[in-house]
Amino acid sequence: MTKRAIIVLAEGFEEIEAITAIDVLRRAGVETVVAGMDDLKVQGSHGLTVSADILLDKAGSDFDACVFPGGMPGATHLGTSEKVQELIQKMNSQKKLIAAICASPAIVLAPTGILKNKMATCYPGMQTYFDTDTSYKAEDVVIDGNIITSRGPGTALAFSLAIVEKLIGKETADKVRKATLAG
Repeated sequence: MTKRAIIVLAEGFEEIEAITAIDVLRRAGVETVVAGMDDLKVQGSHGLTVSADILLDKAGSDFDACVFPGGMPGATHLGTSEKVQELIQKMNSQKKLIAAICASPAIVLAPTGILKNKMATCYPGMQTYFDTDTSYKAEDVVIDGNIITSRGPGTALAFSLAIVEKLIGKETADKVRKATLAG
């Protein structure tokens, strides 16, 4: 059965993080839906505009994974969205995969409480937004249960491959890793 993932984009998202995740998940055979939080045309923090497949309000929640790129002010927009918060809570209650990178672990995930008593990472300095019961790790990718966090644009490929490995398996992740010369 094909796995499904949703990647939510808000105005001001980090392009490298979003595009890398979309590309790697699709290469791995994951049905990847790009959802615009407020519009089908979403501009990244460096001026690149991406066409979303669907508006978040119309996307539903029948996914095996949800992915949140960072970037500013994209992460802030995601973090203040009730729809995004509801999606995270629903996915977490079903123990489905939740992945966030850069500022998003701190700005999007932490306020929901899902990082409570978990290990996580984020863009350096953003860990000040973590609750005291979240264990910050200065590592490229941190996996704790159903949650994957990563540091930023330079870790986007490792982050995306970790999502594939957790969602589908090491063999598929290794095939994509080899095909993309990721080592």
